[in-house]
Amino acid sequence: MDWRDIAAIVFVCTAVNHLGLIAAIERIVKHSLPVINCPKCFTCWSVMIYGMATIPYSSLQSVAIAIPRLLAISLLCSYLAIWLELLMYAIDTLYNRIYGTIENNNQKETDDED
Repeated sequence: MDWRDIAAIVFVCTAVNHLGLIAAIERIVKHSLPVINCPKCFTCWSVMIYGMATIPYSSLQSVAIAIPRLLAISLLCSYLAIWLELLMYAIDTLYNRIYGTIENNNQKETDDED
């Protein structure tokens, strides 16, 4: 398992939920998608599936060693998804404040010109 692949999975799972794509899919399907709708769960299961697909199945002993490690990595990634979602929310809030300030200043300038 490559750490860059895992980081990409964490980012994509969190960003897809944060940007509202999963909510849009739920509206289209008219059904709740509970595991995919949660960034933590989606990240955990995605990393777990990726890890299971990349485990070298050369011997039963290597699989027995890899499974607990994979579980620990998946849970760590789901914890990181919480913090990444919080960071994305903070960036959104900052962006909205800056945009609101710029928009208000532009309206004042247009009002002053009239």
